[in-house]
Amino acid sequence: MDLAEDLRRRLVGRVAVVGIGNPDLGDDGAGMRLAERLAARGLPDVILAERTPERWLPRLARVGYDGVLFLDAVEAGAHPGSVLLLDGAEAESRFPQLSTHKLSLGTLARLLEAEGGARVLLLGIQPARLAPGGGLSAPVEMTVEILADLLSNLRRAGTPAMAVCGEHP
Repeated sequence: MDLAEDLRRRLVGRVAVVGIGNPDLGDDGAGMRLAERLAARGLPDVILAERTPERWLPRLARVGYDGVLFLDAVEAGAHPGSVLLLDGAEAESRFPQLSTHKLSLGTLARLLEAEGGARVLLLGIQPARLAPGGGLSAPVEMTVEILADLLSNLRRAGTPAMAVCGEHP
């Protein structure tokens, strides 16, 4: 199954899209940059969580989303710009404790699924470099653009609106 079909199958109902990362550390900002592009295209329920996705946990659980899609740079040992899609259990298994965030994405996924009942997915982008300044590397920039088109087109193709609340808490 290709990524577009996999996302189409999994992103049903009201879905919050949560951009995670530190835009000041090169490719670590990939999730944030992708979320910003989705928000600029008018997709609803896009959350710019930056370095503290755990701050959004109560709101994500309270609103009653059917799904939550985390966007983040993820070290997967792959070629820069490669993409992986994991469900909550896979994210917890692969990223149980260690994280650049206060809570690992695996822990966040487990908590959200338990508290709010939402299906959790992680759309990870393999970084090329995680150094201060310089913006996104060329392969990660290309991936962000492709994913912005892909996620935007899913909505236009009839997928129910993904849930943009770009304000910061």
